[in-house]
Amino acid sequence: MRTTVEISDSQRARLLKLAAERGEKGFSQLVREALDQYLEADAERTARVNTALSAIGSFNGTQADRLAAEVRRLRATRR
Repeated sequence: MRTTVEISDSQRARLLKLAAERGEKGFSQLVREALDQYLEADAERTARVNTALSAIGSFNGTQADRLAAEVRRLRATRR
């Protein structure tokens, strides 16, 4: 499917350079790969958060502290 995405000039230049290094004429395949990786990582993060949320109320203090630390780490990776 064709769509329009706005990227910066520097992003375009870097994508074209990388595509050329891979022997590709354009950077569509690179964008598709990047989207696949992003969507997979987001699905994995969501699954981990949902697993953690389903366990609320079943941890002792130490386990709760570990969970809180992991949630903070996951939130930091979404920025």
